[in-house]
Amino acid sequence: MGDEFYAVIKLVTGEEIFSLVSVDENDDDPIIILQNPVTIKSFNHHGNTIIKIKPWIELSTDDIFVIRYDKIITMTESKDKKLIEIYNKYIEGEGDETIEDSNQVDISTTIGYVSSVEEARKSLENLYNNIEDTKES
Repeated sequence: MGDEFYAVIKLVTGEEIFSLVSVDENDDDPIIILQNPVTIKSFNHHGNTIIKIKPWIELSTDDIFVIRYDKIITMTESKDKKLIEIYNKYIEGEGDETIEDSNQVDISTTIGYVSSVEEARKSLENLYNNIEDTKES
């Protein structure tokens, strides 16, 4: 059996699946072994990317599936670290089915914080008093 790698696979049915893959070429009829195959859909919603991930075969309790080469249109190795991380979190049960990737920054009490109201008031009073002093001279 060959090395394991992450791959995106396009099947003759039109389905696209993402999985940890290994290739078994020992027999006359080589097969692809899929571990925890999933389907991943990406949507844009108000400037945010939402990723929907779900099992390829939803009602199965098996984690390993076998596919013959004649059922595959194309297969490409994926080295996308973010996609692999999302996949692994989902498989380990730590991830949601829906993941939102946003370019927006979460609101926090420290964003834009320059000084307290009291410090700002004193600074502005000093500026005002300095301007008044220069006008009198």
